[in-house]
Amino acid sequence: MNLSATGVFIETTNLGLRKGQQVILSFAINLGVITKLHRRTAVVAHVSRGGTGLMMESFAQASS
Repeated sequence: MNLSATGVFIETTNLGLRKGQQVILSFAINLGVITKLHRRTAVVAHVSRGGTGLMMESFAQASS
């Protein structure tokens, strides 16, 4: 739903994630002929009825 350098909001039903839980995100980036996979570690920042907010780990550590 929303992606930035610091985090992502995923519009989903309940994924069973808890605030503070660490997850690994995988992004497929289409570069025309080539598709690159990027993996980032993130921390669950909040869970709501509408989805889950994840903060990229490098930013989560900076705010601790």
